[in-house]
Amino acid sequence: MILHSEELIREYTEKGYWGNTTLLDIFYENASKYPDREAVVDPPNREELVGGEPERVSYSKLLKAVDSVAVELQDTGVKKDSIVLVQLPNVWELAMLYLAIARAGGIISPMPMQWRQRELSYLAKITESKHDITVEEFKGFRHADAGKETVENVILLEDIREFAKTGREPEKVEIDANEIFTICWTSGTEADPKGCPLSHNNWIFQSGNLVKVCKLQEGDRQLCVAPLVNMTAVGVNYVPWLLTAGTFVLHHPFNAEICLRQLVEEGINFTILVPAVLNMILKYPGIENYDLSKVRTITTGSAPPSEWIMREFKRRWNIDIVNIWGQNEGTALIAGPDDVPDLEKRVDHFPNWGKDCGWKSGVKGIETKIVDADGRELSGAGEVGELLYRGPNVIPCYFNRPDLTEKAFAEYDGKKFFRTGDLFVIKDECFIGFYDRKKDIIIRGGFNISSAEIENILLEHPKVLEVAAVGMPDEVLEKEFVSSLFLKERLLHWMS
Repeated sequence: MILHSEELIREYTEKGYWGNTTLLDIFYENASKYPDREAVVDPPNREELVGGEPERVSYSKLLKAVDSVAVELQDTGVKKDSIVLVQLPNVWELAMLYLAIARAGGIISPMPMQWRQRELSYLAKITESKHDITVEEFKGFRHADAGKETVENVILLEDIREFAKTGREPEKVEIDANEIFTICWTSGTEADPKGCPLSHNNWIFQSGNLVKVCKLQEGDRQLCVAPLVNMTAVGVNYVPWLLTAGTFVLHHPFNAEICLRQLVEEGINFTILVPAVLNMILKYPGIENYDLSKVRTITTGSAPPSEWIMREFKRRWNIDIVNIWGQNEGTALIAGPDDVPDLEKRVDHFPNWGKDCGWKSGVKGIETKIVDADGRELSGAGEVGELLYRGPNVIPCYFNRPDLTEKAFAEYDGKKFFRTGDLFVIKDECFIGFYDRKKDIIIRGGFNISSAEIENILLEHPKVLEVAAVGMPDEVLEKEFVSSLFLKERLLHWMS
């Protein structure tokens, strides 16, 4: 399934941003070179999640599982361009299924565990999927029953484990690097999820940039804390794991004690943790007793980190905190030590890769514009507008939603730019800073207030663990108060 236009494929191929190598090609090469290296490590609490002892899977074992599961999926009706819904927690079989489904000719469409019948039915309808791979039950909800009411073929985790043992060879399916590898989903509280199809070339370009900026090395051990269903885990951990032939260590759900233990005992070199978790680690009782010396880089996102977090991780463990802004649609800006060496700036300065500023990270191919509400391009320092983004990492469309696609893209100079919906402030000619999401702006007395900026300041206080800034009606300013801020999934805690 190729969704990018021939014109765009020609453009990015001629410029060298897209090639002929697929993620499957990269995996098979890794397995050939390092058959005995640990490929995937289960979370230590696997038994609580899905039953069974945690497993440590080598590349050779993973290769056998990928091929074996692929042929069994073909036997169940998965063929070229079949979309397979998958709803599993972070266990090694989920990591394997990304590759096995592609090997069978299909496209994986992963879902968060908390999604229920409503979301499953919507996804099955819009993708016309006939296959759902899931568990019998998870935390009291019977996922298998929901699947049986929705699709023709429900395959349980237990079935997948049996498939993985067969040792059969799948039928060969030709796969182009421009074909879709995943359809991940945005999660909305008021609207249906939006499908974000990304090709092998999209993912390789996207995660290749991260590998450059974060200076990941061959064989790095990565800890995947986020659910393996969207950009946070797939783009920051999963694909970089393939690109570096490393070890993929899984975690689920977030548990501070287990996370810290894995960082130490698994010799983790790289991970991504949200600012609230970074803040919690720094204030964790007895943290001085944890040896984090093997961790080189931690990326963070979803909200801007505080300067205090940046400095403390560098001072205590010489760990670089890399600030990431990105979306499931494939957009991304990454503030790493090469492009933004000043820790104070790295908090709120992103390299505007759309400008030719001789970026030391070597990232090229991104085009950006910051525009006001009327679509006029802004250029002055201090001006705030919506970020428009174009690059070899961006989705071609929202899957089977031309109505949403039309609204999501804007044309400038004959090129299609993605409307990010995020407001950025122009710092100078080379740097921009995340200001806030359009929906998160608090307007008080005619002034735009960034909730993220307020939260950052409060997080620096030693007695604040988590905080959310929200707009509230005011008797005096009532007529001028406008806020569509959605309450973030964070609470204000005061530590005694």
